[in-house]
Amino acid sequence: MPKPEMLTTTVSTNGQVILPRSVRRALLWEAGTRLVVEIAPEGVMLRQAPEFFETRSGDVFGCLAFDGRPSLWRRWKQAGVLATAGRRQSGD
Repeated sequence: MPKPEMLTTTVSTNGQVILPRSVRRALLWEAGTRLVVEIAPEGVMLRQAPEFFETRSGDVFGCLAFDGRPSLWRRWKQAGVLATAGRRQSGD
């Protein structure tokens, strides 16, 4: 197996690090890509941040205020969906 290319970079006075173009291209990291920084036993690990962080339904359930019935209620009622659901629950 060929030895991976050793690339180096420098930390600026502002704490910024420039990733070599070959690394950014290989990982498809464009300007503005958000990265997660983790301290690892070997040093620092960078990985692309997920688009959305994992959320449980309890974290977001009821976060939007709503007063009234769902907008589909009337259509469900007209289509008989509610009656069908009631029969299935009662064992008909």
